[in-house]
Amino acid sequence: MKIFWNICRIIIGLVFIFSGTVKAIDPLGSAYKFHDYFQAFNIAFLNSLRLPLAIFLCTAEFIAGFSVLTGFRQKTGILGALILMIIFTPLTLILALTNPVSDCGCFGDAIHLTNWQTFGKNMVLIAMVIVLFAWRKHIKQLFSKTVEWVVIAGVIIVFVLFAGANLRYLPVIDFLPYKTGVKIADKMVIPDGLSGDEYRTTFIYEKNGIKKEFNLNNYPSDDSTWKFVDQKSILIKSGYKPPIHDFIITTLNGEDLTQKVLSFPGYSVLMISKKLAEAGNKSLLGGFALGNYCHANGINFYILTSSVTEEVRSYNNGLMFCSVDETTLKTMVRANPGYILIKDGIILRKWSWANVPEEEWFGKLSDK
Repeated sequence: MKIFWNICRIIIGLVFIFSGTVKAIDPLGSAYKFHDYFQAFNIAFLNSLRLPLAIFLCTAEFIAGFSVLTGFRQKTGILGALILMIIFTPLTLILALTNPVSDCGCFGDAIHLTNWQTFGKNMVLIAMVIVLFAWRKHIKQLFSKTVEWVVIAGVIIVFVLFAGANLRYLPVIDFLPYKTGVKIADKMVIPDGLSGDEYRTTFIYEKNGIKKEFNLNNYPSDDSTWKFVDQKSILIKSGYKPPIHDFIITTLNGEDLTQKVLSFPGYSVLMISKKLAEAGNKSLLGGFALGNYCHANGINFYILTSSVTEEVRSYNNGLMFCSVDETTLKTMVRANPGYILIKDGIILRKWSWANVPEEEWFGKLSDK
């Protein structure tokens, strides 16, 4: 029994540490996932808590795993792990049955699981945690209670600082499709031999007050007595979805600039602000100043945002504002504003508003 108990302890410790760490590497991504949950379950009034909850969850997971694995306050760690599993196992069953959010985000963007895979994983983990909890009376304390709590407190402080640094300066490991070194266009195509999603398209026509459904092979294209009413497409087979599939840049007037931006052989800076109103005013002004400097030094500069056109036009500062889907912007860089340097469509560098280089750094690019 002791050997099995130790196997469970090691697995639970490592899984919880890994889960907490990947969330702490990308705390804003976890906050976005909380937003998706709140929208799906009609509790959007909790959106203001999504980032604190993201930090709290990853810290709780990591500390529970650390405690279970190392033995520091082990009984408390096992209890914490049990509470987390009691909360999230039923939740993942609900997600598996209703599928309001396609990926639970339990391992951040490092590993994607379906909702049924997540529920199955949680059933195995909760069984192991129950074994640990049932055997807790045999656990012996390593050091004095005070010493162990001091160690736990120190680990919590270091871990929260780690999450805060990733939040401020961008994730130390980029799990997203728009990572440094990626040629964006290459990630937008379906490889040879693979197929995309397959849909069945149905056309609804009406004649003499009677509606009838047709498919592509038998719809009444030559019979004017049938009046078109509607059409619907049903996914019948999921296919390969490119890692980057919604990257479209348009001007405020609707002109598509995507290929122009990706094929430009020189340097381009993309300033990304998913919502201009949510960015700090000082950060925005710094970005606008950088944009003017880049233009003066022959570097293309685009401001990508999902803010409404009227709001964007209110800035009227002569810079190139473009519209991009909000989810795409969140995926491109975990900062508001954030910056991406590209050349010939290849991502060379990424920064948040907190560590973007001084203007003179960009001026030196023209010499390269």
